[in-house]
Amino acid sequence: MRILQIAPLAERVPPIRYGGTEAVVSLLADGLVRAGHDVVLWASGDSLTLAELRSVYPQGLRLDPTITNPHPYEWMHAVEAIKEAEEFDIVHNHHGEWVMALASSLDVPMLTTMHCLIDSNTKFIWAHYRGFFNTISQAERATIPPLEGPRFAGVVYNAVEVASFPFRADKEDYLLFMGQIASVKGPHLAVQVARRLGMRLIIAGKIDPHNRQYFAETIEPYIDGKQIQFVGEVGYEKRTLYANARCLLVPICWEEPFGLIMAEAMACGTPVIAFNRGAAPELVVDGETGYIVRNVDEMAEAVGRLDRLDPYRCRRHVEEDFDVPIMVQRYLEIYQRILAWETPLVEATPVPVVPFQGMRVA
Repeated sequence: MRILQIAPLAERVPPIRYGGTEAVVSLLADGLVRAGHDVVLWASGDSLTLAELRSVYPQGLRLDPTITNPHPYEWMHAVEAIKEAEEFDIVHNHHGEWVMALASSLDVPMLTTMHCLIDSNTKFIWAHYRGFFNTISQAERATIPPLEGPRFAGVVYNAVEVASFPFRADKEDYLLFMGQIASVKGPHLAVQVARRLGMRLIIAGKIDPHNRQYFAETIEPYIDGKQIQFVGEVGYEKRTLYANARCLLVPICWEEPFGLIMAEAMACGTPVIAFNRGAAPELVVDGETGYIVRNVDEMAEAVGRLDRLDPYRCRRHVEEDFDVPIMVQRYLEIYQRILAWETPLVEATPVPVVPFQGMRVA
């Protein structure tokens, strides 16, 4: 199969530091190549991939200080990526509405993966999109408003390369928060948990310009270099932080569609304590690989029950449900169903959905 993968342009593929979508695209593109498919990846020019790389810009936009308005670059990336789309069997769009807006010009079927939720600014494009889409969790699927144009192709969980995450059964005595420093991610609540328990907390994550005031007001006053530590945005070294942590705290305050950090931590044998929001209950097996809680009080209480959890169970859970071959096989099944679908794309009938139940790949 000849497959066109279109990544976002914000980060390199795979990302140097932050960039969950780009990490997933990297694993998928390389996995498809290893499975014997002909893959072209449109991404930033500094990307590293087994696929044939094509690009319009030499590096990811976020880390280029000369870029003040990324929108012209995002549009050019989308336009150039689909110029030769007719030479492919299927187009897999991870670049969101930029590419969806151009989908009507193609005769080749397009699959769009929803890496983010639909918001008021993008409803218009979704309403006019005539293609297929998939979500990355059942929770994300539940957020989708009625859509007359696009067809729902199924749920495919994101993946992590389990073998690249070091397993450690013996943990150090610190809590970990990993992710973007933003109010919806809840790092201020992780600080509350650590202070209540008198435990050490390491906070790792990027701070976008619009979140600097939030950080200065709710996080920075508590950073003392001892109990509360902030190490900034991290890359490959996050694996060591995961592996050594007593647990990962995920006090999310929004309906997060997946949450790659949870799978990454569990791959290291590190349990996750997460708020019952978004896809967290789909990723964490409550009482086995972590705990699903409702508030700060319950999160603090759950820390006291971590000794009941088996680090090996955490690792096995990710190997069985979130490793790369599972994701690759699931997308291949969806591609094949889309290519076999004979009804014109303008109809609103959804593609039959095969429930995802932790598929095993031989």
